[in-house]
Amino acid sequence: MFQIIGIVVLFAMVFGGYTIAGGKMGVILHSLPYEMMMIGGAAVAALLISNAPSTLKGVAGGFGKVFAGSKWKKQDYKDLLSLLFQLTKTMKSKGVIALESHIEKPAESTIFQKYPKVLKDHFAVDFICDTLRMMTMNLEDPHQIEDAMEKQLEKHHHEALEPAHALQNMADALPALGIVAAVLGVIKTMAAITEPPEVLGGMIGGALVGTFLGVFLAYGLVGPLATRLTGIINGDAAYYKIIQSVLVAHLHGNAAQISVEIGRGDIPSGAQPSFTEMEEALSAAPTDA
Repeated sequence: MFQIIGIVVLFAMVFGGYTIAGGKMGVILHSLPYEMMMIGGAAVAALLISNAPSTLKGVAGGFGKVFAGSKWKKQDYKDLLSLLFQLTKTMKSKGVIALESHIEKPAESTIFQKYPKVLKDHFAVDFICDTLRMMTMNLEDPHQIEDAMEKQLEKHHHEALEPAHALQNMADALPALGIVAAVLGVIKTMAAITEPPEVLGGMIGGALVGTFLGVFLAYGLVGPLATRLTGIINGDAAYYKIIQSVLVAHLHGNAAQISVEIGRGDIPSGAQPSFTEMEEALSAAPTDA
């Protein structure tokens, strides 16, 4: 919602101020289609040239994230902690054998099936199951497992940020592409140097629209969108960090409820359930496999 409001304010303030100051929108509107074709087309072409198909798909999906906000809400964090509570509780009370059926086929697990949104996130499921599988292989050094988990998180986060970086690179390129469009406008003007001053003035004004659009789009629209997308991705990364915190705490010998409380402390403040809310959620979560 605030992003839409921001875009409306952006256009209203820039073009409203220009109009109030006596500027003529006719020059901009006349040149806009051609300048946008050159600047926008070149920016999209550069995006296609410099990025893999998976990154391009992420950029397209990233616009939805910008307006929708964080993927994970308070209930999702409660569900994740409840899931981890049940898994660690089962492992501690019933042993490794009781856990194997859940981590080998999570889609068929009676524990995982209670949390469909977690189950739908393939990285989260693989991250949980692979870590618990390492524990079942008697790899019980908390520091070794924590290091392995940290490398997985870094790899996933680096890949998740690629669409935001691609969008930021586009924003960085737009001012220069605006200059390219402006130079082409100047070339066109120089080729018509014998025209009267009023005609040349309009042509020069049209050429400068290219410079304006490049800077305007870069710093007013595309750059802020890239920043917003980066913030959302960084915020969503906390979801996976909680998995690491809970499972490492479990390896250190903490009770399942203590491990979950350690993980709860890593939840972003805006989505963090209170101690009481989490206690109620855990009490309502069945622990039998």
